[in-house]
Amino acid sequence: MLEMARVSGSAPEPDPHEVGLKPWHFIKTSRSSVVGPGARVKLPPFSQKVDWEVELVAVIGRPARNVSLDRALDYVAGYTIANDLSARDAMRRTHVADASPFKLDWLSQKCFEGACPLGPWITPASEIADPQKLALKLWIDDELMQDSHTSQMIFTTAEQIAHLSTRMTLQPGDLILTGTPAGVGMGRGRFLKAGETLRLWIEGIGELRHTMSG
Repeated sequence: MLEMARVSGSAPEPDPHEVGLKPWHFIKTSRSSVVGPGARVKLPPFSQKVDWEVELVAVIGRPARNVSLDRALDYVAGYTIANDLSARDAMRRTHVADASPFKLDWLSQKCFEGACPLGPWITPASEIADPQKLALKLWIDDELMQDSHTSQMIFTTAEQIAHLSTRMTLQPGDLILTGTPAGVGMGRGRFLKAGETLRLWIEGIGELRHTMSG
């Protein structure tokens, strides 16, 4: 939140908990967006600003509907790693007023082909004692871009699952991407190029690698 506020030149937003806000989510198209470890992801022709986002992923193991916060993690089968690739220059539609509800285009930004590299496997939930106690990092080639910890999440994994379960029944195999820390390209004015290799690592899970192509 602080990183994006700085980029946009706006004032930092308050802690959502302090003003009673709930987690906020969007959708990735599964069959088109999700690709496995070692994938070559083609940069979409409509974007010049494809960004990276290392994220912890909770894999739902059984149907979850209106679950309590203290039971939310009981519905997780395991955890994996995702790169929530984002086409930043496709987010805001030109010639549409900033105040319009139709200004933002989340489909083009988040759901292009290969926009969700995932893997390298699912670590059973029994092997992760606390999803809020995991270091996570992302490199482009050998340059460290993101270096943080899941304890810094605005909303915990449990909070996100509990809230989502009030809106829909979460089903086995559903993937909950839990957000990314500072260090993305938007904050640096630097975006992905063809030929670059990305490495994403989360403590207790392992390392996901994929490359970008033109």
